[in-house]
Amino acid sequence: MAAHTLNILTPSVNNLTVRIFVRAAGLDFEEVDVWGKTTEPEYLAKYPAHLTPMLEADGLPHGTLGESCAIMAYLCNKHGLDRFYPTDPGRRAMTDNAMFYLIGTFYPLVARATYPTLGFAQYPGEVATSEASDELKAQAQRDAEAALADPLDVFHSYFMRDSPFIGGDEPSIADMRLAATLEFLRAIDYDFPEWAEDYMQRMESTLGEAYSEPAGDVRGFVASVKGG
Repeated sequence: MAAHTLNILTPSVNNLTVRIFVRAAGLDFEEVDVWGKTTEPEYLAKYPAHLTPMLEADGLPHGTLGESCAIMAYLCNKHGLDRFYPTDPGRRAMTDNAMFYLIGTFYPLVARATYPTLGFAQYPGEVATSEASDELKAQAQRDAEAALADPLDVFHSYFMRDSPFIGGDEPSIADMRLAATLEFLRAIDYDFPEWAEDYMQRMESTLGEAYSEPAGDVRGFVASVKGG
């Protein structure tokens, strides 16, 4: 039995983040695709949040852990993977800052801009889940897409100031979270700035198969949505 079990949904960029990480880190793991199973009693008994990715591993207080950034940080701490999650307080704080900024500010816009096209359910309270007209829902999607440019540039102008990656000369877990997230913007043919295109290519060339192999699942899903 593998040391780490990842419960995943292959089309998801949130899951892609951790799938890239365990491969890049060379960890012993197995993946379980739980599509359609996250609300079943067996899964809920392990992780009542009914979300993915979900890690199962010895040493965790409840035996499981959710949220991609928390999983990566935990595994870095457990296995001493300082190259992905620096121990220097300042560098670690910047890595955390980038991940929290992505989760709290950037990803909600990505979800609003892409989920209608991807066919994913949005969250209660969003225009897309309301009784608003189709015209208003489409406008909300366009507004979210237009709002992406400013927070996206923050990663370039602030978190990657004078360095090729958020992690400095090498990718960090924050870079894996950002690069994976950007994959969904292909679904709406987002007009990436040149630096972002270069960054995504740099991430893939640096991480190699650890990136491209799991990313193929997301890209295949995006292509099927666009082709359908």
